[in-house]
Amino acid sequence: MKKRTVILLALCLCLSLLAGCKAAPSGEITVFAAASLTECLTELGSRFESAKPGTKVLFNFESSGTLKTQIEKGADCDLFISAAPKQMNQLDLSRDAEQNPDRLDFIDPETRLDLLENKVALAVPAGNPREISSFDQLAEALRAGKVLLAMGGPDVPVGQYTQKILAYYGLDESQLAEAGILTYGDNVKAVTAQVSASLVDCGVIYQTDAHSAGLTVVDTADREMCGQVIYPAALLKNTANRETALAFLEYLQSAEAGELFASVGFTPLTGQ
Repeated sequence: MKKRTVILLALCLCLSLLAGCKAAPSGEITVFAAASLTECLTELGSRFESAKPGTKVLFNFESSGTLKTQIEKGADCDLFISAAPKQMNQLDLSRDAEQNPDRLDFIDPETRLDLLENKVALAVPAGNPREISSFDQLAEALRAGKVLLAMGGPDVPVGQYTQKILAYYGLDESQLAEAGILTYGDNVKAVTAQVSASLVDCGVIYQTDAHSAGLTVVDTADREMCGQVIYPAALLKNTANRETALAFLEYLQSAEAGELFASVGFTPLTGQ
């Protein structure tokens, strides 16, 4: 009897000690991220998995508008990183009715943060055959119908930033499209591909995508032209593995991650 009591006490002590220890993050998470983050997050996901044995980070890279729709329709997602606040706001009930008119409630606002800043860039194909040098020059060429421009569609953040730039110069997008001097991409990678293949004279993309594709950037837009390009990140309320998702979000704010982001043109906004 005494022996059994000693064993039970020992087991209780072990369980008590285990309860007091914080378990290491483990499990599989799915990250929905803007297409412009493909290269960086793929690398950082691999590094995170190596540092945290037992974890697995799966990615779904697409335009932020497409990702927002997928989340709204019930797709499994633990962490969302958008290329603009608009799509994040539309899923965040803590935002007002103007920002979230459908009162969707998918985002955990306590985990939300502005992770990165990017720049909207005017990129040209190899050799820059049209000798485009700036957004000012592009606007003149568009008015004259002498240039073919690739841009993102209206549901894509990079397309929405481009629309603001066109409006800044007093250009009518619909008229340009009817004139056949605009082409569209479903996401920033599709626009980048058109420029890389010299299918267009220039394209409006992010400077980070231009860097990844080895394209020449001839100009970048300032805040007056299209506002700041902010990438917010947040966990989903229904995440099945909150601990690992939080651990990965924390890792994305680390000095190591920040160094990689900065190397391709992002400006980290948190941590370090």
